[in-house]
Amino acid sequence: MVSLVGIIGLAVLVVVNTAIAAVSTRFFRQRLDTDWGPIVYVALITPVLLFATTLLISGVLQLGANLGSPQLALLVAIALPLVLGVTVDFFWMPAPDEMELPETMR
Repeated sequence: MVSLVGIIGLAVLVVVNTAIAAVSTRFFRQRLDTDWGPIVYVALITPVLLFATTLLISGVLQLGANLGSPQLALLVAIALPLVLGVTVDFFWMPAPDEMELPETMR
């Protein structure tokens, strides 16, 4: 049976990984000027960041619940936050081209 602390730890893991995915997606969309660059970087680099965070939170800090199978843990800890983070950036944040930036100092 899963304890309340395990459920809260799993929720913390999902929230932290979702925030990392959203911020990294925004960073790659703002910095890369190509069409495929942000997609490739988000698909290749962000899961590595999420995996490292998952190892830190569930391994070192020992937060989270035992989900029973590695596939389910991968789905809940990495795939779900990745999809949620990309969705937050694409649908709830303005596009990088639409944002007004302050003029640079000369």
